[in-house]
Amino acid sequence: MTSSELWTRATADRYDAEETEAFSAAVLGPTLAFLAELAGDGRALEFAIGTGRVGVPLREHGVPVVGIELSEHMAAVLRRKIDADTLPVVIGDMATTVVPGEFTLVYLVYNTITNLLTQDEQVECFCNAARHLAPGGRFVIELGVPPLRFLPPGQVAVPFDVSERHLGFDTFDLVEQLLVSHHFTRDDDGRYRRGNSRHRYAWPAELDLMARIAGLELERRVADWDGAPFAQDSAKHISVWRKPA
Repeated sequence: MTSSELWTRATADRYDAEETEAFSAAVLGPTLAFLAELAGDGRALEFAIGTGRVGVPLREHGVPVVGIELSEHMAAVLRRKIDADTLPVVIGDMATTVVPGEFTLVYLVYNTITNLLTQDEQVECFCNAARHLAPGGRFVIELGVPPLRFLPPGQVAVPFDVSERHLGFDTFDLVEQLLVSHHFTRDDDGRYRRGNSRHRYAWPAELDLMARIAGLELERRVADWDGAPFAQDSAKHISVWRKPA
């Protein structure tokens, strides 16, 4: 098992309800179109498929999808939506778990590569993607750009959400290249629930080097699923690496 933290049953059961924006048509529509175009007539493999936010509708879009998921609880929520014959899911970590066959697309969305807390494991994730790709296939990652430019001297925390029901901020360990996301969520009874998760952040250039180690070549980098140009002030990137034919 990698250093990824396991999602609990309680977290998995409320995940979809707490990520309503990510499930919206405005977010999912461009995501599915982007991935379906890259998959073409082939199969897609989703690393850390979770509750199937992307994998289930992509399968319904006509793309054969297989998933790898570390948390049995997250996979159980997905299984309520779609049967195992239609969308198989293997329980395991995305850095080392191997599933049968070749794929034209391997993808990893929503900052999830940061769940791997060491550089070595993130490199292994790229190698695992390359292992599954057919020649000419693509590996896609959606990842936020580390917001370190918002850190003035002496400050270690950056807020990322201040809303009616949720307060979220990240604290940074600049030496170890780690961050902790802190969440204070107001439940229906008015009480606040606290949670946190650890992540290893990485810059686009570092990911490109990981891809090179895995034998992949950068094909495209954009700022969002709509294909807007990636610029120095972009908050995230969608990167596509290709396995040479």
